[in-house]
Amino acid sequence: MNNSYRAIWNERALTPESAMAAVDGSSNEEILRHTGRWSADQVTTALDITDTDHVLELGCGVGRIGRELADRCAHWTGVDISENMLTHARKRLVEFENTSFYALERSALDKVDGDSIDKAYSIAVFCHMDKEDLYLYLQDLHRVVKPGGLIFVETWNLVHPVGWRRWAFEPKVWSESDQTQRKDVGRNQFCTPEEFELYVSKAGFEVLANYHESQSLQIVAGKGLSETAIAGQVARLRTHKSEIAYSPLYAELYAQFVDVIFGVQHARDMFLFMQEHADTPEVALYQPYVLSLWHKNSELWGEIPTP
Repeated sequence: MNNSYRAIWNERALTPESAMAAVDGSSNEEILRHTGRWSADQVTTALDITDTDHVLELGCGVGRIGRELADRCAHWTGVDISENMLTHARKRLVEFENTSFYALERSALDKVDGDSIDKAYSIAVFCHMDKEDLYLYLQDLHRVVKPGGLIFVETWNLVHPVGWRRWAFEPKVWSESDQTQRKDVGRNQFCTPEEFELYVSKAGFEVLANYHESQSLQIVAGKGLSETAIAGQVARLRTHKSEIAYSPLYAELYAQFVDVIFGVQHARDMFLFMQEHADTPEVALYQPYVLSLWHKNSELWGEIPTP
């Protein structure tokens, strides 16, 4: 079995629907746009993106975020290891003339010029990589980002209770798998806050913020910043933390959603919990997921409750 990153993600992106499901958990374009806007807002705030910036997304998938970000910057570049993902991304962003796409050949950004990118980000990608590849990409991000530029990267947080709760499903799945085969190269992988920050700093970046109070680790870092610039960015990120970092409610919703997927919790219980927090943006983000999943499992879960 060819268990390379390219083979795995190309297989998961054979159709537009399967590609969307692989990057977003749903094959619904409306939900994809909905979650893409949420993530694009996070990225825009974390990196202080302006209409003069050249922006790079590492692991762009079907352009879930790029589709919502392209009109906020001067140029958006999406790179991915899967040619199939890029095919779908090109179609979804066809209306934008300020975009470029590159297929990755290995754990490097070979087709991107050095010091050519103002801002770069990677969302829900490093959590599917071996640590060697994670670090190699961080090193090459340092090469392509301009002095004074910023990056925003994230992965799963092993030490947060919800992060650990998610990780605990990984050995369970592996214990029930064919252990004569290599582990899925695209499986979920995790870091501690200190470990992730070490990779980023050793790649050459100055860490400006490390948000780790949820299931995710989110780091904003800069390249070649002056002491004054570092202080200014740290203050800005502190002010806007609530717009970037995942909230406790988001973490709880994520935990319940994972429990629903693995059959530990009935979707009805999560639905009732969401009703108690109906006026929050976190519930507005998650409710379409839950309803979409329920429609697919209606024979098992029964009738969807009336809101």
